[in-house]
Amino acid sequence: MTELDLSNTGRGVWLVKVPKYIANKWEKAPGNIEVGKLKISRVPGTRAKVQLSLSEAVLCLKDPGEQSIPKEHKLDVSNVNTQSLGVFSHIAPTNTDSVVPETENLYMEGRIVQKLECRPNDDVTYYKLKSESIKKASMPQRQVQQLDRIVQNFKPVSDHRHNIDYQERKKAEGKKARDDKEAVLNMLFAAFEKHQYYNIKDLQKITRQPIVYLKEILKEVCNYNLRNPHKNMWELKPEYRHYKQDVPVETKEDKNSNSDTE
Repeated sequence: MTELDLSNTGRGVWLVKVPKYIANKWEKAPGNIEVGKLKISRVPGTRAKVQLSLSEAVLCLKDPGEQSIPKEHKLDVSNVNTQSLGVFSHIAPTNTDSVVPETENLYMEGRIVQKLECRPNDDVTYYKLKSESIKKASMPQRQVQQLDRIVQNFKPVSDHRHNIDYQERKKAEGKKARDDKEAVLNMLFAAFEKHQYYNIKDLQKITRQPIVYLKEILKEVCNYNLRNPHKNMWELKPEYRHYKQDVPVETKEDKNSNSDTE
């Protein structure tokens, strides 16, 4: 069960966007130190000027060799008119194993009335930081390293096993030679005695002829179907169709009837 506390609905809050280097510093900072100060200057008839000054304690939070970050920043203010945004916080239940589930409290901390974007002032520290980030971004992710000894784990292979097996199989099969045209025709006629329609792959397996040579012969004695139900299949031309017909078996009764008529 969740309860929503709306007591702070009327409070206006800021939504501030800060550079990544500030966010990293604030994430490292402990909760008991001052991270910075805001200075708001108001001049009648103009928009208020907001400045952020980071604390020395935050500026000192850096790893060895890490570049220093700017201390002074300005915040550009813009109003929120077309959106309804809010800030919420919640307290999760501590005892999740309880038989009676605890209530999860959800609080509305305020309604966002202005957006602020934090920008560093143009100074030497900022230019050095920007130059360092550009250098890091331009460095290649992979580098060439010269090896002074053989590394077995990364030893290159001249050819892979599946490629070797494929080449050996091709050599064993050898190049398909053209048989005599009459011999190929006899094989085709024998095949078409069994079935009326064939695709080119099946005919190539039967005759074992080069596909170009086989098509030349097929065009002479066969028709190629372009429509269903036998699309992309070959069949003999009508003048070459001499399918075997089943010879009727003469029964004993037929013999007796023939002898009676005689």
